[in-house]
Amino acid sequence: MEQKEQESRHERFKRIASKRTNDILEKIRILGNCSNKSSYEYTEEEINKIFSEIDKQLKLTKAKFLGGKRERFRL
Repeated sequence: MEQKEQESRHERFKRIASKRTNDILEKIRILGNCSNKSSYEYTEEEINKIFSEIDKQLKLTKAKFLGGKRERFRL
């Protein structure tokens, strides 16, 4: 435990973010198994709904990281 107490915030970020990213990537690979048409039946609408929600959550999460770095819209 003593090592984690001395871990910098950046080191902690890298450790936790790497693990969580790998967990997400593995879940996406597992989701891909559902594409096997010999085992599953699905509609294009269902697939679009799944990936629309994934895209939405990715954009929201990325925006949290970018914070004030986003450019403002101007005419």
